[in-house]
Amino acid sequence: MKKTTDYGTAWRVLRTISITDQIYIKAQRIRTIQEKKVQKIGDDITAEFIGIINYSVIGLMQLDLEEDAPEDLPVEEVSELYNHKILIARDLMQAKNHDYGEAWRGMSQESFVDLILMKLYRMRQILTNEGKTLISEGLDANYLDIINYAVFALILLSEKGDS
Repeated sequence: MKKTTDYGTAWRVLRTISITDQIYIKAQRIRTIQEKKVQKIGDDITAEFIGIINYSVIGLMQLDLEEDAPEDLPVEEVSELYNHKILIARDLMQAKNHDYGEAWRGMSQESFVDLILMKLYRMRQILTNEGKTLISEGLDANYLDIINYAVFALILLSEKGDS
């Protein structure tokens, strides 16, 4: 909400492919840091996972907004939309966590990044197919999974003391 206050809703000009690419850039940077075990700019991995969450929520909001919706949205409206999407992601995470028994706790941070990248490749294919899928989930489900993978990674980072 602070960035919305600073910049307004400049993100409204982003098309789905651009949002997907922004998430890709962040996930790829995390992967590069993981592989090289060194980074040259200050933004840490935690900040990148937070960015992945925020861009995913932006993607979800964009999917719901009508094409003719105004580009400039009031901060209060953005806050409502954002919080609504986060609640949906949280509810999904809790349901999956129940069914999978916190299996994510045994996963590596590298796996979360790989899963995020895989979801992004799937999303690109869905966009290439003009949003049509035969049996697969849509863009919204992929954004929600990406949010959950990033949250799991952040939890593990904080528990390790790497945040």
